[in-house]
Amino acid sequence: MIRVLFVCLGNICRSPMAEAIFRDLLKKEALSDKIKMDSAGLGHWHAGMPPHEGTQDVLRQHGISSDGLHARQLQKQDLQDFDYVVAMDQQTISGIERLGADTEETMVARLMDYDADAAEHDIPDPYLTGGFDYTYTLVSEGCRELLSAIRKHHNI
Repeated sequence: MIRVLFVCLGNICRSPMAEAIFRDLLKKEALSDKIKMDSAGLGHWHAGMPPHEGTQDVLRQHGISSDGLHARQLQKQDLQDFDYVVAMDQQTISGIERLGADTEETMVARLMDYDADAAEHDIPDPYLTGGFDYTYTLVSEGCRELLSAIRKHHNI
């Protein structure tokens, strides 16, 4: 089983959006039995809360469910439990690195690093910008490219 963890600052906007989009892609590609995913945030402020209304709204507009998603804080153990830890921006990468865990066996990268043609490598936080549609566009493209990279690397 391949395990993917999406990480952002608070786990109510970008990372749960990525989790929901990726879950939808896996379902459509019949890969749910080969790849599992989750999401987490660097901070604990929103732990237990559902995704931000803006995230829920944009997912709903695209026919993607956010059911069952609740914020949680990233734990050091996650860096050993997941094969791919996928951050939304460089600030999040820095936070992951501050955990000080050995990540030799875990691939840690920004989501947009999987898109060779990406104009932006940091996904703006819509909690601050209000740009949920733009975030959705970036996250969707990044998730498709991530899935492509995983399929190629693992021959699935």
